[in-house]
Amino acid sequence: IEAGATILTHAFNAMPPLHHRAPGPVGAATAAPRVTLEVIADGVHVHPELIRILFAAAPGRIALITDAMAAAGVGDGRYTLGSLEVEVVDGVARLVETGAIAGSTLTQDAALRVALEAGVDLPAAVDALTRTPAAVIGVADRHGMLRPGFAADAVVMDASLQPRAVWLDGRRMH
Repeated sequence: IEAGATILTHAFNAMPPLHHRAPGPVGAATAAPRVTLEVIADGVHVHPELIRILFAAAPGRIALITDAMAAAGVGDGRYTLGSLEVEVVDGVARLVETGAIAGSTLTQDAALRVALEAGVDLPAAVDALTRTPAAVIGVADRHGMLRPGFAADAVVMDASLQPRAVWLDGRRMH
């Protein structure tokens, strides 16, 4: 962070844990107002209660991401991740050789549902999927919100938060 880091990639994943004597990367990022924390909100990479805690500890600085691999939205089975063989069982992708988590099968709509089930409020969860990532990559002046002059990208969801329509640049795609 002292060297200028502004994003923590995959909070809690492949890093030392948050500990009361050694806060580690997650603690350092949470304490640094300029750092955005990426969270794979699938309930596997990060426990739902920790998702809720991160939103409370770093309001406006959580970016929900998928870390999705080829199996995202497809279903259980065998896949490859680069040169590695992966097996997906009950939606959880694991390396065949070691059993380690290997990416995710998470989609953004599922990340929204997990965040809400964890107790995150809807506006904060939607911002974490839209405004915050747009700001991180430097396009918040034209993406991340529905307003005049911005890209008209939108997903319409039903009451159970299932996607029903998709617009890209103002054109209905699905």
